[in-house]
Amino acid sequence: MSREAYQVPSMGAQNAFGTDAGFGGAMAVDNPSVVYLCGECSARVPLKRGDQIRCKDCGHRVLYKERTKRMVQFEAR
Repeated sequence: MSREAYQVPSMGAQNAFGTDAGFGGAMAVDNPSVVYLCGECSARVPLKRGDQIRCKDCGHRVLYKERTKRMVQFEAR
């Protein structure tokens, strides 16, 4: 029985679903910001992943997610 040495998978490898297996995929390149509203001064605060949850104007830590402008329609039965 021959034993092969373990090889670390490369970052470009794909998993079973056909997407990038590493953390350096499309999500890291396209890092969108989400706009929140400050609970104290009502300023619009864009936040990206990893940013501190804090208003950049007044320093308040309570932020509310902005409502969607997309039309949402439900079917009544």
